[in-house]
Amino acid sequence: MIREICRDETFLSQKAAPATADDLATAQDLLDTLTAHKDGCVGMAANMIGVNKRIIAFDNEGTYMVMFNPVIVRQSGPYEAEEGCLSLAGVRKTKRFQTIKVQWQNEKFQTRLKTFTGWTAEIIQHEIDHCEGILI
Repeated sequence: MIREICRDETFLSQKAAPATADDLATAQDLLDTLTAHKDGCVGMAANMIGVNKRIIAFDNEGTYMVMFNPVIVRQSGPYEAEEGCLSLAGVRKTKRFQTIKVQWQNEKFQTRLKTFTGWTAEIIQHEIDHCEGILI
């Protein structure tokens, strides 16, 4: 189901609770909402649709991917970026990393570990910031 985009900065600044298997429907809503906004959005976190759970969905080089409970375990190559967000007005400067290693759980809640680089890494970092309650 396509959900309304949350713009409440008080809600968005809360740290997300861990996701569980009970949150699979939220992940589907996140994908549906991201797909509906694909012309202007490349990633979303669950709090952007009003659910304070640690779930992100993003465009991974042309294919949408969902991560439950993602954590960046390694990062390298810092740089300055400017990013926009559907939940926040304007564009903001932030520090990102060219290469990140992420640990997460897939839809079967199996733990995965993968290194991402470039644009995909930047998207993931933005969405994990949402999970941490960080508003850039």
